[in-house]
Amino acid sequence: MADMTGKCACGGVTWRSAGPVLWAGHCHCDSCRRASSAAMVSFFGVPREGVIWTGEIAERPSSNGVRRGFCPACGTQLYYQADKWPAETHLYATTLDDPAQFEPQAHYHWAERLPWLAVTDDLPRYSGSADDGEPI
Repeated sequence: MADMTGKCACGGVTWRSAGPVLWAGHCHCDSCRRASSAAMVSFFGVPREGVIWTGEIAERPSSNGVRRGFCPACGTQLYYQADKWPAETHLYATTLDDPAQFEPQAHYHWAERLPWLAVTDDLPRYSGSADDGEPI
């Protein structure tokens, strides 16, 4: 797999990862939607120790055991890290320099999806995250 690279909107923060991609999907949970002001958020997980960052990153707790990193200059959301997955960093797919590298595998927290968002793909849907949600 080719290295993946990404950046924030202003270019002040960049990242690089050689992967591997551990999972990839669309999150519909209320917390992710509100943090991103989006109807759903597309993420992929990579090994935390393999992500190389440049630039200044601000971080905030978004819920118990969860941290979200963002660019303090432009506000772009960059990552999600949770105590539940201490070896992973979840990167926002829309920060990829080549968004075609993102290949979603499922929808997560499907029960929290917005009723006005029409999703017509045939990806699997989970009630929660892949490791604690039931397939729907």
